[in-house]
Amino acid sequence: MKTLRNCFVAATILLAMPTTSVMAMTVQPVVIDLKTSGRDMSQVVTVENTFANPLPVELTVQELTLTEIGVSPTGKDPGDLLVFPPQALIEPGQTQSFRVQYVGDPALATSKHYYITVAQLPVKLPEGQSAIQILYNFQVLASVAPAGMKPQLEVRSAEVGKDAQGKPVAVLTVANGSSAHGYLSANKLRLLERDASGKEQFRRTMSGPEIQQTMGFGLIGGNQTRKVTVPVELPLADGKVEASISPEG
Repeated sequence: MKTLRNCFVAATILLAMPTTSVMAMTVQPVVIDLKTSGRDMSQVVTVENTFANPLPVELTVQELTLTEIGVSPTGKDPGDLLVFPPQALIEPGQTQSFRVQYVGDPALATSKHYYITVAQLPVKLPEGQSAIQILYNFQVLASVAPAGMKPQLEVRSAEVGKDAQGKPVAVLTVANGSSAHGYLSANKLRLLERDASGKEQFRRTMSGPEIQQTMGFGLIGGNQTRKVTVPVELPLADGKVEASISPEG
């Protein structure tokens, strides 16, 4: 009697990762920005089969809602993104290109965001053969901004918080005054901590690539305010933190 066990491994792409590789496939890029018109309405996502067997994949879309701490999938595809082809069988060592195009409302009031899930499909096994199939799912973040708009990010406030180990870290409230989304990692971040007497005890400037490596891309939606924890230990748990951002380069 044939038995087939499918072990689904959710390998969600963290926004800190420019390219993600596992045994079966490489997906890039993992973050794409689209426009409502012109040639920037579309972009290509490539999937490389680094496995020894043919790789069947399917791409699906779901809209996201933004929260104070990140993004939340809705499980619904509003039909705003067209992905072609939606499925493909990629031979070992080969790369398949998938074109993602925005076909939604050309007059967006604010940025919209989606997950494009690149899912490895199960393979039908020969009659009587048993096996465990590990299926990988990767999520690409796709964002669409209103035409002619640019993000306006600023740090509204900064305070000392705690990380998972209880160590003091900076917690920032970052606001975007534009209807177009932006990324914290497109900026330089300056941190400063003073003691109760006002004496400087800590200073650090993080570049855009450093922010991306340690914190992720740091998506801030259009007209959104969100909390951002900076995973850099501070010397004082009762100090006063100052923070500012400026465009990278």
